[in-house]
Amino acid sequence: MTMTDGEHAPELESALLSRLALIDEQPLGDRAAAFRQVHDELRQQLEASDSDLGRSA
Repeated sequence: MTMTDGEHAPELESALLSRLALIDEQPLGDRAAAFRQVHDELRQQLEASDSDLGRSA
């Protein structure tokens, strides 16, 4: 049996919150770059899930 994305949500949310907390402790210039990287990664994941939904519809 495989786990769905929804079943991973609490683990992913916890990991994201931990990562954001670490980024928030960095100097301002480093924070900006790190938040940009997180933004880009999340955007890629959303775009991938959108394209997956389009294929199954």
